[in-house]
Amino acid sequence: MGAEEETNKTWPPWLKPLLREKFFVQCKLHADSHKSECNMYCLDCTNGPLCSLCLSFHKDHHAIQIRRSSYHDVIRVSEIQKFLDITGVQTYVINSAKVVFLNERPQPRPGKGVINTCEVCYRSLVDSFRFCSLGCKISGISKKKRKEWTNNLSDSDDSYSSTSIGRLKKNDDIMNNGFMPSTPPLSAVNRRIAKRRKGIPHRAPFGGLIIEY
Repeated sequence: MGAEEETNKTWPPWLKPLLREKFFVQCKLHADSHKSECNMYCLDCTNGPLCSLCLSFHKDHHAIQIRRSSYHDVIRVSEIQKFLDITGVQTYVINSAKVVFLNERPQPRPGKGVINTCEVCYRSLVDSFRFCSLGCKISGISKKKRKEWTNNLSDSDDSYSSTSIGRLKKNDDIMNNGFMPSTPPLSAVNRRIAKRRKGIPHRAPFGGLIIEY
């Protein structure tokens, strides 16, 4: 299994498609409705943003609602934490509800006196958070796992090479010292067979050939 396949197993299959979507566009199926804004997403189908009317086709599915803050997509913590571990992601309070941003929001430069920043985009963070958004967490954790996978592969190659070199050196030492593994002793049956010798052929009086065993 390659590094990319290994890191993909870390995240649910709907997460990366979710972060690539563009929300708050008009629904093509319900363009005539005043509820045609696409701000919903089905985690089971992962077939693009949905409007509230589209949800009737996704009964008993897991759907989440995307919201907006300063032209950026956010999701309430109470919704996303049911399906995803958001540990390390900075949370914000918007309209009395805790939210996390879906994707990174780079800053030109960190503010003065800022000690903690996002490990990926270097946006200023508070407390001990590591990432400013879900997208940055995926990027940061995946990069770390790929590095670990590469290091483990390199260690395995080094170990295999060391073992092979050790075996070759041992074989060279055996040959140089004139030592070869001893031949196993003959068994009683093999000794009897080894003692047998073919007799000297004698010609019979009438021209026949008699062979003694």
